[in-house]
Amino acid sequence: MGEIVAGDGARIAFDDSGSGRPLLLLHGWATHAGFFGPQRAGLVDGFRVIAVDLRGHGRSRRPAERPTIEQLADDLRTLLDALGLEDALAVGWSMGAMVLWRALLDGAAPRLAGMVVVDMAPRVLNGDGWTLGLPGSQSRRPTAQVLEAMAADWPALVPRVARRLFAAGLEAERADLTAWAAAQIRDNDPAAMAALWGSLTAQDFRAHLPGPTLPTLIASGALSRLYPPETADWLEAALGAGARRVAFARSGHAPHLEEPELFNRTIRDFAAGLPLRGSQRAG
Repeated sequence: MGEIVAGDGARIAFDDSGSGRPLLLLHGWATHAGFFGPQRAGLVDGFRVIAVDLRGHGRSRRPAERPTIEQLADDLRTLLDALGLEDALAVGWSMGAMVLWRALLDGAAPRLAGMVVVDMAPRVLNGDGWTLGLPGSQSRRPTAQVLEAMAADWPALVPRVARRLFAAGLEAERADLTAWAAAQIRDNDPAAMAALWGSLTAQDFRAHLPGPTLPTLIASGALSRLYPPETADWLEAALGAGARRVAFARSGHAPHLEEPELFNRTIRDFAAGLPLRGSQRAG
């Protein structure tokens, strides 16, 4: 395990193994680096695989932490600089994609050769003409009272959060995976997760996405409970010529866990077409 120290003294943990092009794995809300287990095992041959526990999650937790997307993005830029990464392929699952988008706005682009967005929308709340966010969501941000109730009711919320990660209609096949995910999610600090949910729902990157100069793969789950296929279509159109889309037919919100071998092959194929501008260039 590695560790970097953020500007405010927080310690951000990560796993670092293998050699080759850096493959940076950023998890979703209320999960941790272990949710990329199949990628850490299956892609270490050919990549330097770096799986981060984002602030407030896993081994990067502090008592009374109330993290924000902006802080997570700052931590990411600190990590990129501390490790001296070049030509990295960054994979952002769910909230991890938002962290990447925020970091790109703040100057992280020169470190990256490409990006993978895994089942995420640039805005998670619907409203004001936007309908491609979470089903049933509204444009109004959660109030302090709503977030407090969320924290207080965390144990009851966990099964629903875990269930919604995986493919609709394949509940029996995903039962073991769902039970494992629920056990991991239950271990979070409820107040920290509520605070981060408030920050996440405040984000809107529709007008601030990277341009076509950053190649982007949009990986969606055809059976996602969280985002309709049209969300990925919108992203592909908004990102322009540098983007392409792949839908995983038997996956929900977590294709890297539900169809890991296909997901890993897709990552390898995408990475093979990316430029090498820095130290990994042959010769």
